[in-house]
Amino acid sequence: MSLKNSDLQYYDGNILRLSSEKRKEYHAQVDNLIAELRKHITVNSDLKVKKVVKAGSFAKFTILKKTAEDDIDVDVVFYIDGKNIDDTTLDNLNDLIYSLLTKIYPTKAVEDFEIQRRAATVTFVKSGISVDIVPVIQDELDPNHGWQYDLKSKERNLTCAPCHIQFIQDRKNSDKHYRTLVRMAKRWKNFACPPGLKSFHIELILAYLQDRDGPTQNIEQRFREFLGFIAQSELNKRIDFPENSAKIEKYFSDPVVIIDPANHENNVASRITPNEKEQIVNIALKAWETANYASVEDDIDIWKEVFGNKFKIKD
Repeated sequence: MSLKNSDLQYYDGNILRLSSEKRKEYHAQVDNLIAELRKHITVNSDLKVKKVVKAGSFAKFTILKKTAEDDIDVDVVFYIDGKNIDDTTLDNLNDLIYSLLTKIYPTKAVEDFEIQRRAATVTFVKSGISVDIVPVIQDELDPNHGWQYDLKSKERNLTCAPCHIQFIQDRKNSDKHYRTLVRMAKRWKNFACPPGLKSFHIELILAYLQDRDGPTQNIEQRFREFLGFIAQSELNKRIDFPENSAKIEKYFSDPVVIIDPANHENNVASRITPNEKEQIVNIALKAWETANYASVEDDIDIWKEVFGNKFKIKD
């Protein structure tokens, strides 16, 4: 017998989902950081901060409660105006934000700060959250879009934080179980550790299945279909969205192709290597087989092989 929707809603609501109290606490901490960083940018540079958008899983309400395996990362996008889009400018943006963060928090340890490929990160040990400051050069023609820079590949792409948030909201509005499924799939990812697979990829794959098959009727079945899609397609199928349909299709030669619903010229899965792709497929296949067996046997202990030992469907 398969798990009922109410069983998995219990698991999501009591084990996976970030509580409203913690969300309020994190909002306050991030808001303080935004206010301080905005002030320091204004005083210490000629940059103009046009707007700031909280983005990522936190803003989409798909974030997981913090555990030893589930980190809390909050993305904050700073839209910058008045700068040309060139390598020097974008390199300097990350350096500037990193240096300003160290000034804002002078008592923090050096290891609490990091420059990543597309962001400068500060970690708050007490609350356990990491905040990624993502600078983008605002597009003059569309203020919701901005140019994001990758320090390693030296590539830049157009991104739209509000568009991504709206994309997830639209899927949630069409399917009340969508976010529950995303959180379940992210828990599987964090437990099984398929290399190269990101939370955004999971959100988009589940959105694709929803667009293709309609709203979820049975949560467990759709979750098994998610694992089965990865295993059976072997991630060879290009994933597009209705939001891209009016644009000219761009060809990508990458091993995995998942098109950004906010930018049809961006493959959000471009970093997945052939070896990572093979491992993702194999790990998903094993989880798919285990989930199907758990469903037939109606065995909670077998489900723990998919989600970990904290999986439960009742007190």
